[in-house]
Amino acid sequence: MTIRVLLADDQEMVRTGFRYMLDAEDGIEVVGEAGDGLTAVRLARELRPDVTLMDIRMPGLDGLEATRRLAGPGVADPLRVVVVTTFDLDEYVHAALAGGAVGFLLKDAGPALLIEAVRAAARGDAMVSPRITVRLLRHFAAAGPRPEADAAGLTERELEIARAVARGLTNTEVAAELYVTVSTVKTHLASIQNKLGARNRVEIAAWAHRGGHVS
Repeated sequence: MTIRVLLADDQEMVRTGFRYMLDAEDGIEVVGEAGDGLTAVRLARELRPDVTLMDIRMPGLDGLEATRRLAGPGVADPLRVVVVTTFDLDEYVHAALAGGAVGFLLKDAGPALLIEAVRAAARGDAMVSPRITVRLLRHFAAAGPRPEADAAGLTERELEIARAVARGLTNTEVAAELYVTVSTVKTHLASIQNKLGARNRVEIAAWAHRGGHVS
C-alpha cells in the first residue's frame, strides 16, 4: 500500500526537498503541499493523507495549533502528524506531543530518519529525533519516580510491552522479543493506552520512564 503524505511548510525549497526525497522512495507518494497552517488543516481534512509532515512556524496558523486541530484531544478521527522543525526547543516538543503528534523531527535529521518517521507514523509507531529522545529521557530520570509509579492496572504482559515501547522498539520488534504476533501487540497497546489515558506510544514511553518502570 502506498503511503500518502501531505507536506506543510512555509518554505517552498523545504517542501521541494522533502518531496524529492519522499517521491524517490518506493511506496511513498506526496499528495499535497501547504505553505501555511490554515491551508494545511484544510488539505489534510480533504485529502486524508496517511501522514502529514508539519512545520511549526507558519503564517496564519502555526503548526502546533494545526496539529492540535487534526490530531489533538477530542478529534473524532485524528490524523497522523509528524512535526518537522528547525527549532529544538523543549516547549515545542511537549506542545507537539500533547497536541497529538506521533513524531517530532529536526530538519537536519537527514533523509533516512525522515523516511523512517513517515513509515513509522503510517504503521502506527512513533519517531522522535534521537537527541531529543535522550534529552527527554534524562528529564524523566532526573525527576525521579512519581505517584504513577504503580502499574496503573496494567497486566504483567502489558507492562512488558510498555517497557519495550519505552525502549524504542517497534511493534514488530516487540512481537519478536515476546514471541507473540504483531496483532497481539497492537491489542495490548490499545488496552494500555485506554488504562493510562495515553494518546500514543510517546505518552506510553513517558509514563514508563516517569514511573521508573524502565531504566
